[in-house]
Amino acid sequence: MTNKMRGLLLAALLTYSHCASADLPLTIEDLTTEKGKVKIDVSLAYSNSDRQGVFTGEPIIIQTGESSFITLPALIGESRGNNDSLVSTLGFRYGLTNKTEIFFRTSYLHSSTRNRDLSRTTTDSTSRFSDAWAGINYQIKEDDRTPALIGFSEIALRERHTRSSSSFHSALLGFTAYTALDPIVFSLTSAYRFNQSRKDGDQDYKPGNFLLIHPGIAFAVNDRITLTTGMQWTNRQADKWDGKAQGFRRTSSALLLGVGYGISKASAINITLKSNVSGSNEADLRLNWLHTF
Repeated sequence: MTNKMRGLLLAALLTYSHCASADLPLTIEDLTTEKGKVKIDVSLAYSNSDRQGVFTGEPIIIQTGESSFITLPALIGESRGNNDSLVSTLGFRYGLTNKTEIFFRTSYLHSSTRNRDLSRTTTDSTSRFSDAWAGINYQIKEDDRTPALIGFSEIALRERHTRSSSSFHSALLGFTAYTALDPIVFSLTSAYRFNQSRKDGDQDYKPGNFLLIHPGIAFAVNDRITLTTGMQWTNRQADKWDGKAQGFRRTSSALLLGVGYGISKASAINITLKSNVSGSNEADLRLNWLHTF
């Protein structure tokens, strides 16, 4: 297999596995941004969710990458609701060394919700800044006799909530392991996000911590196209308002399908569809473009 094909294979798989550490250049030998180089990462995520019955405040979760989530708090007592959300994300990555890079990303949200109870139907839409994060990726080891390993960590510079915003109250730690067996790459990404209590208006608000595990497989069709598949399991604690849990701990499983296209050695596009199999009635579609300068 050519270096270009191997690179596209890894880039497509890891882009669809992890939005920060995995949007990698198109060569397996160069897993992090080359020292002094800059990458731009642009993505667009569409999410749809449908709920009915009596709810206890479980939020709507929009996934912009495997370890990147936007949270929309839900009201209590809705009989039925349907939500469409569109999240645009702009990110930059800079290579400190050939194994270490720092990154920054910010997201903007547009959401439209239709709710219906026994007496009326209401609609609501909003467009606003969502969040900004900064972090670091580090290549711990290369792919040799044992799988390669990349560690990553990030912290929220700013997060917008229902009524106010907070800074430095959420963080994430994780890793991606992979091994390439031409023409297939096997990977495993795991991440844990923990959240501290913060003020949202006059109330104390603590988003639920969550654990994520995502095994994936990528197959190189040719030197430009890669197909990806995998599953994702999440375990999320209930959000808390003024110390009282809204709902309960929830687990969910999802199927992910994707395709990657190498425009050039420096530029690639990846499309990923996520459909929940259990635990949630939601679906996400993400388009990602990564370009190296």
